[in-house]
Amino acid sequence: MTTPPSSSQHTETPRETVPIVIQALPVGGGILALSTLPGAGGDYAGDLEHLSSWMPAMVITLATAEEMAEARAEKLGAQMQDRGTRWVHFKIATDEVPQEAGGESWDQISDRARRALKGGGRVVVLCGDGGARSAMVALRLMIETGAAPGDTKDRLASAQEAGIGNATQINWAKGAQPNMPLFMRHSE
Repeated sequence: MTTPPSSSQHTETPRETVPIVIQALPVGGGILALSTLPGAGGDYAGDLEHLSSWMPAMVITLATAEEMAEARAEKLGAQMQDRGTRWVHFKIATDEVPQEAGGESWDQISDRARRALKGGGRVVVLCGDGGARSAMVALRLMIETGAAPGDTKDRLASAQEAGIGNATQINWAKGAQPNMPLFMRHSE
């Protein structure tokens, strides 16, 4: 026979978690996806497993160090790399645009992402809430792979529930130039 807990016994109420959702679009021969930062909804391990099972070639994380700590995602980069995925941390604060200060430049990151897409790979863009920053970077990548800015914005808006960003973010994204990587055969 079981007895109900006494008032002196502490029972912990399980915390409700919200799993990440990967929103994907075909772009440049591959698949470009947006998502929230694993752990932002309370289940880092489950989110990491879900993201890993999607088998991305590259993950671009836009979250700040504070957001990474809050989601308990400080080891995301190493854990994605251990699973064979290229990982880049390109920090952008909420409602901001990329600042070219230290680390890899956008041009370097974009070149690698476009190459992955051109080769049929999957590229995931993450930010704390999976919203405006991810959409801004996705929009820029879509334009850089040759999509028309107006059509691209509409396509992205239909897949992205959280919105595309403020005017400054949209202007940064639309400042992109089509720039597909060239694959050249080397002579022997």
